[in-house]
Amino acid sequence: MSNPLSIAAITMTLQAILGTGIVADPDLADTTVTILPPDKARGTNNANQLNIFLYQILPNAAWRNMNIPNQVASGETANAPLALTLHYLVTAFGRDNDTALPFGHHLLGRAMSILFDHALLGPDEIRAATAVSLPGGDLDKQVERIRITLQPMSLEEISKLWSGLVTQYRLSVGYEVSVALIESMQPKRTPLPVLTRGPGDKGVSSQASLLPPFPSLDQIQFPNRQPAARLGDIVVLTGTNLSGTNVGVVFNHPLLSAPVEVAPQPGGTDVQVAVQLPNAPANWPAGFYTVSVSAQRPTETFRRTTNQVSLALAPRITVTPATAAGPSVTYTAACNPEVRPEQRASLLLGDREILAQPHLTRTPTLTFQAENLLAGDYFVRLRVDGVDSLLVNRAVVPPAFDPTQKVTVT
Repeated sequence: MSNPLSIAAITMTLQAILGTGIVADPDLADTTVTILPPDKARGTNNANQLNIFLYQILPNAAWRNMNIPNQVASGETANAPLALTLHYLVTAFGRDNDTALPFGHHLLGRAMSILFDHALLGPDEIRAATAVSLPGGDLDKQVERIRITLQPMSLEEISKLWSGLVTQYRLSVGYEVSVALIESMQPKRTPLPVLTRGPGDKGVSSQASLLPPFPSLDQIQFPNRQPAARLGDIVVLTGTNLSGTNVGVVFNHPLLSAPVEVAPQPGGTDVQVAVQLPNAPANWPAGFYTVSVSAQRPTETFRRTTNQVSLALAPRITVTPATAAGPSVTYTAACNPEVRPEQRASLLLGDREILAQPHLTRTPTLTFQAENLLAGDYFVRLRVDGVDSLLVNRAVVPPAFDPTQKVTVT
């Protein structure tokens, strides 16, 4: 694995390898190897020059989401390294701008020959190139070797690349260098080894059933086939292995500081638990809750917790005035439970949604200003954090609207 200096280490190693190999040719002894942007590389230099420019960094698909060998053991979890593939553009500038002899062609051919012979960067080459300038680099210790591959580019790719560089095209060639594995700064989770498997180290137990051996929930049933519950209602949780001792139903909501555990109703079975929602409007905000059951199974000394199911807690409302003259009406909704400042509340008046007036404290009363109302009857609902008050009476067949949840505009 390597640290964030690996990108710079790769660039400096390429510069060092090319610089050493090119000047060994007597005809190219005056060559300098730079790592500047193409539009700034040449400057006033009139000698042979080779420029290396890192123009693109892409994620490496082969190493994405893979752990580093010998660093993450079985049963441990860790963030995968940041695996990167680097794309370089190598540009040759001949002596006297190639006016006498094609030194640029000679120079580029020599550079390509050197990179062909150095398809893999060795640890010694990396250390020699970075020991002084990058003393904290550890690319040489990376488990995966750095590979250099000639990257052919079509005429269209060349045109787009040099247009983006906003400079005149010069004889160039592209290379792909991979892979740089930058280690994540997040700590690994390294649990202790397992000493025993099950009570008495008896190993894994099995049963001749498709039902899970642990407590689990399948669904939640609301009174009168409603899609939500209200404070004071009794809801029924169905599942498997729900019986035992020390049984509790745990409710959680984003606005609660901690989960709330409620004792179930008497008469619970292995497949069903009933619980009554406390009528505490100041402590139980309307909205969506998660519900689970905790129970201590026979022969066990601890409680197991089921999966979570979703519960919608709907508000009860009384809207006044029941009859008012339009077209502008100010409505007041008395709601249970109380609405908190963090909650979004709106009055659904027929097919219109009217946001509540600002409420800076927890309140059982909301105000709504309705405009441009036509004369007629309007069924009303209060929506708090996505959960509507119950408007439909589903205890009758066919279902019917609750006539008490209606206002009239004259």
